[in-house]
Amino acid sequence: MGRTVVIFAAGSRGDVQPCLALGREMTRRGDTVRVLASRRYEHLIADEGLDLHPLPADPVEIIESADGQQLLTGPRNPVAFVRRMDRVLRPHIMPMLEETRAGAEGADLVLAPTFGFLGLHLSQYLHVPHAVIHFQPSQPTKAFPHPLAPAAATLGALGNRLSFDAVDLGSWMLCRRFVNTWRRESLGLPGLSLTAPFRHVRHAPVLCAFSPTVVPRPSDWGPDVHVTGFWHHDRPQWTPPPRLLAFLADGPPPVYVGFGSMRTSDPEATDTLVRTALRRAGFRGVLPGDPATSEDDILVVGDTPHDWLFPRMAAVVHHGGAGTTASALRAGRPTLVCPFFGDQPYWAARVRELGAGPAPLPARDLTVPALTRRLRELTRHPPYTEAARRIGRTLRAENGTARACEVLDGGLPGLGHG
Repeated sequence: MGRTVVIFAAGSRGDVQPCLALGREMTRRGDTVRVLASRRYEHLIADEGLDLHPLPADPVEIIESADGQQLLTGPRNPVAFVRRMDRVLRPHIMPMLEETRAGAEGADLVLAPTFGFLGLHLSQYLHVPHAVIHFQPSQPTKAFPHPLAPAAATLGALGNRLSFDAVDLGSWMLCRRFVNTWRRESLGLPGLSLTAPFRHVRHAPVLCAFSPTVVPRPSDWGPDVHVTGFWHHDRPQWTPPPRLLAFLADGPPPVYVGFGSMRTSDPEATDTLVRTALRRAGFRGVLPGDPATSEDDILVVGDTPHDWLFPRMAAVVHHGGAGTTASALRAGRPTLVCPFFGDQPYWAARVRELGAGPAPLPARDLTVPALTRRLRELTRHPPYTEAARRIGRTLRAENGTARACEVLDGGLPGLGHG
């Protein structure tokens, strides 16, 4: 008899798709999987045969709001970031928490990221196990700083280790008042102190949904921390439209440029900038968006799976989300990252350090000359292509979702409720 597994996936598409990949594998093994996510992703969830419990907040709408844009463009400072995040999330927290409780009813296992320690609260409420999901390396270590606090590296190993506690503590302070109200009034549980969640959650199994090739496992991570490999959401049944096939056949491989759910302050100007830079660098391009805006040398595509598209590109330019970074590296294509905020500068730095692309070009520094120079460097420096191909072969040999399921099926001592 399979389990009912609830996966909390409240973020953007890049956060949802790895959960769908895991859910597909768990369903194949006999579990029933319910995903807590925005209704925006209803069709993707249904396509995988998973259940959806819709959450009230739409991450794309939040990002496109005035406060969301400030979150993207503000200073890269953890304290300021937490304050901006508070402004963005405050109106949405209580409705989100109540729908999270409703969506988790009947679960035998809860999987959730660390933000707000939702997995812990639901585990205590339902008396079921929970496991923590990390899409970026968020487990404390002395080897490197938290991706949201890179400046801590200047303080050495101790600063690195403390940066993780600082980020987790900041996020808990951000939502503790709301969560404790929810615990008392909806879950029937006592409120938690400032430090209580840390004592509980450190004993839960941790699934790190990234590759040890891209993020080598630190020696100070314990046996309950499992670096599984990326959770790739492939769509093998997807059929490419004739227009896309014709464009690819009509000339040399193009360059993909897309920034996911990120938005600049002037999207039209950014679109013009990208097209101009591609032409100056001598490339055809594939961009996401409205296909009606396509031109002879620029094809604009709607929903197109990265696992199909990226291997057919000459190179990939993107915002540095964990999922897009994983797809570009697995495709074996040299990559330029234009990070906006959050963990994106971390993934940008990893691409550079792995030798799969040039130095990042932050979104705030995008200009036609700068992007043109990076495109030329990206495609005319053979070591980038060689490194990308080597990494791609390794990532294609991994099966992160299968490894995660093995962990969850293995009866780990830590797989108990808080």
